[in-house]
Amino acid sequence: MSQNDLETHTHHAMLVIWGQFAHCIGLPGLFQAVKLHQKTVQHSPQTKVLEFLVSILAGLEHMQDISRSAHPLDQDLAVAKAWGQAGWADYSGVSRTLAGLTQVEAEQIAAVLEQISQPILAAEVMRALQSSGRLSYDGDLTARPVSNTSTTYPGVAYGHMGDELRLGYQAAMVSMHSPSYGRFWLSVEQHPGDTISCTQAEAMVRAAEAKTGLRPWRRTDLLGQRIHRLEYECQKFQEQELRSQSALEEAQARLAKVQQELPETHQVLLQLEAEYQERKRRERSYSALAKARQRVKMLERRQERRAQQILMLEKRLRHRQRQVFTLQAQIRRLSNRLETFETENRANPFPIQADFRLDAGFGTRENVAFLIEMGYEVYTKPAGDWLTPRLKRRGCSLSSWTRVGDNAEMLAWKNERFPDFPYPLDVALERFYTGKTIRHSTLLHFGNDPVATDLPGWFHRYNARQTIEAGIKEGKNVFTMHHLKVRSAPALFLQEQLAVFAANFVRWSARWLTEQCPQVPAPWQDATHPKVKELVKVAAHTSAWVDWQDQGCLLTFTDHSLFAGRSLAVKKQWVVQLPLPFSENAHF
Repeated sequence: MSQNDLETHTHHAMLVIWGQFAHCIGLPGLFQAVKLHQKTVQHSPQTKVLEFLVSILAGLEHMQDISRSAHPLDQDLAVAKAWGQAGWADYSGVSRTLAGLTQVEAEQIAAVLEQISQPILAAEVMRALQSSGRLSYDGDLTARPVSNTSTTYPGVAYGHMGDELRLGYQAAMVSMHSPSYGRFWLSVEQHPGDTISCTQAEAMVRAAEAKTGLRPWRRTDLLGQRIHRLEYECQKFQEQELRSQSALEEAQARLAKVQQELPETHQVLLQLEAEYQERKRRERSYSALAKARQRVKMLERRQERRAQQILMLEKRLRHRQRQVFTLQAQIRRLSNRLETFETENRANPFPIQADFRLDAGFGTRENVAFLIEMGYEVYTKPAGDWLTPRLKRRGCSLSSWTRVGDNAEMLAWKNERFPDFPYPLDVALERFYTGKTIRHSTLLHFGNDPVATDLPGWFHRYNARQTIEAGIKEGKNVFTMHHLKVRSAPALFLQEQLAVFAANFVRWSARWLTEQCPQVPAPWQDATHPKVKELVKVAAHTSAWVDWQDQGCLLTFTDHSLFAGRSLAVKKQWVVQLPLPFSENAHF
C-alpha cells in the first residue's frame, strides 16, 4: 500500500467528516493555542488532548483501543489530516499527557470548549425564546462507579449507584431543550460518590444561568412575604420562650424554698425522735413526732416533683430556644437571599421565563421553595413521603381519576396550601397499574401553566425530562463514560467536559452535514434526533476513500461499508446566526 493510499483511505469515515466540521468552529486551532507545560517530542501535548477528544467521539471504551483495536485510530492518517494533525500518538503517550495535566491547564481546555460552544448556545437560546417564549432546563445526578478495590482514583467515596452501594463519583448534569438539536448539554460537575441529589439543586440552577447568561425575574415579593411570616412566627416563639423562662424561674424558686425548709423540718424530726426516745414516749398517729415525720415525707415528695417539673420546664425551654434559634438563622439566610435577589433583579435588563424539571431526589421542601423564589416554573416530585401519603388519604374516596397514560391515572388539586410549605402548589396524585399492584407518586408544579386543567399535558411535560435520562444513558453507552479512562483529578474533570462537548458536537455536525449534503442517510437528517449511536458506533468505524479538496473533502464510502455507494462532499464552512445585540447585553 502506497503512502498516498494511507492518506486517502480511512476506516473512520465519520471522524474525517467531524474533523472537517471541527475546522468550521475553529476547534483544532484553539486547542493548539492552549499553553501546556509538557514538552513536544514527536507529538505535541495539545495534539494528544485533541486525540483524546477524537477517541471519545469514536466511542472507544478504553484508552488502549486508540492503538490496539482492529483498526487503530493512531494509524489512521486520514483522520489526523482531517483534524489538522500530522499524525496521532500511541495511546500510552496520550495517557501520560493526560496524567500530567494540571487543574489550571484542564480548565483552560474546558474554557476553549466553552468558547466554541457559546455562540451556538446563544443562537439556540434565542430560538428557544422565539419559539416557546421560555427556556426549559433539566437537571440530574448520575453515577460514575469505579472498582470497589481501587485505591488510585482521587476523591472517590461510597454511595448509592443504581441499586448498589459502590465506590465512585456522582456527576451533576444540566441540559437545555434546544429547538435545533433537541438536547443541549450546559454543564457537568463531578462530585464524590456519597453526594446526594438534594444538595445540588441550587448549584445546577446557578450553572445553567452562568452558561446561558440569562435568568428569570426573582420572586422577591414572595420571598419578602415568607420572611415576614417567619418573623411573626419567631416573635410568637420568643414570647413562648419568655413564658417558659419565667415558669422555670418560678419552679426553681419553689424548689429552693422546699430545699431550704426540708433540712429544718428534718432537724425538728431528729430532735423529737431523741426526745421521745429519752422520755420513752410512744409515737401516736397525731403526735408531734408523727406530724413531723409526715411533714418531712411530704417535703421530700414535693422536692422530687418540683425537680421533675424543672427538668420538664428546662426541656421545654431548650425546645423553644432551638425553635427561635432555627427561625432566626432561617430569617438571616432568607434575608441574605432576598438582598442577593434584589441585586440580581436590578442587574437584569432582560428577564426571561424558564422552567426547571427535576426528579424526586431534588424535591425537598427547601429546594422547591428556592426554585420558586428564583423565578422558575417548577416541575418536580416531592422527596420521600413528604406529600404522597397525605394525597393518598384524600384521593382514596374520590372517583374522578383522569387517564393520562396506558397504565397511569391522575387526580389534581390547584393552588393547594400545606402547613409545612410556604407557597401554594399545584399537586397531582398519580397511580400506576403494574400487574395486580398499584403504585402511587406525586407531581408538584408552581407557575402560570394551567396544569391542573390539562392532566395528560402535565403528565407528559414532566415525563419529557426523560430527555436528560436518555442523554445520560447516551453518555455512558455511546461516549463510554461508564469507563473512566484516566485517574488524575484534572484529567477526570477534563473527560467529563469533553464527553458532554462531544454529545453537543455530534448534534451540531449533524445539522451542518444535512445542510451541505441533502443525500445523507435518512436517520441522520433530523438534527433534533440524530442517530447518535449509529453515527458514533457505526459511521465512525466505517471505511471510505477521501479526496482532499481546497476547502474540504469528498468522502466516498467503500463497497465494504454499510453506506456503500454514497458520497459526501463537505466544506469547512458553517454559518451561525449570532444573537441580536439587546440579548447579548443580557448576558452580562
